[in-house]
Amino acid sequence: MKSVGIITDSHSSISQETAKTLGIRVLPMPFFIDGECYYEGVNLTREQFFQKLQSGAEVSTSQPAPTEVMSLWDEMLSEYDEVLYLPISSGLSGSYMTAAALAEDPPYKGRVIVVDHGRISTPLHRAILDALELIEEGCSAEEIRRILEDARDKLTIYIGVDTLEYLKKGGRVTPAAAAIGTVLHIKPVLKLDVGKLDSYKKCRGFIKAKKIMIDAVREDMENRFRPWLDRGELHLMAASSSSPEETAEWVKEIQGAFPGMSVLCDDLSLGVCCHTGYGALGIGCSCKLRRI
Repeated sequence: MKSVGIITDSHSSISQETAKTLGIRVLPMPFFIDGECYYEGVNLTREQFFQKLQSGAEVSTSQPAPTEVMSLWDEMLSEYDEVLYLPISSGLSGSYMTAAALAEDPPYKGRVIVVDHGRISTPLHRAILDALELIEEGCSAEEIRRILEDARDKLTIYIGVDTLEYLKKGGRVTPAAAAIGTVLHIKPVLKLDVGKLDSYKKCRGFIKAKKIMIDAVREDMENRFRPWLDRGELHLMAASSSSPEETAEWVKEIQGAFPGMSVLCDDLSLGVCCHTGYGALGIGCSCKLRRI
């Protein structure tokens, strides 16, 4: 049998096609849209999701059923000695707590290691790429869990939002503030901090929002993450719920601001898009993991 396998969920922004290339498994996450259950990448495409969201449908995220989680664990344990399970951050969903409880029971105890990594979307994708490197280096599932959880605060990500509508629906801004912000062309910048989405700054126009995000990442690099920057151990990341053209332009803008650094760019996960809507752009950086 192989040593360590990896399972994540579709909140990682990793498609089923990419998962096959990487040799991992991705659990499709459920969404309720006007009371009907859909599964990301199975019977719900990104285009359908945004069409329903923009038409005013009631959209909410949900945890996967425990039977679905355990069924995928069983499949992987038939191929691997151990399985690393990286669900959406515990700060954004109860999925981690549910999975951690399931992993305490036979036949999973000691073989399924659930990681509380504090990440979602591209940062979670990055963590999985790092975990695959650690597996190649011979690390056990428990060693990788410790390394990933130790690195929870070794990243930063900012997301510029084109509309206040969905933040209003989620209760993150009041209806009055959303109305005023729309009139004044206010574009909020959010910060993802250890799995929690918080307000960072409000900008007049999206051009200003993009500059604010790039400046914020540059400041984090030069201050919080200076040792990693000096050693060339920082990964640049981007995410988007905008059009392919806008996304390509955003990546080009990031590359211009940080010459010589490659950019891992994903479609922003639908779990985040519930709050940001269409047209959001994100940027962040992640430190190379410290080996034990």
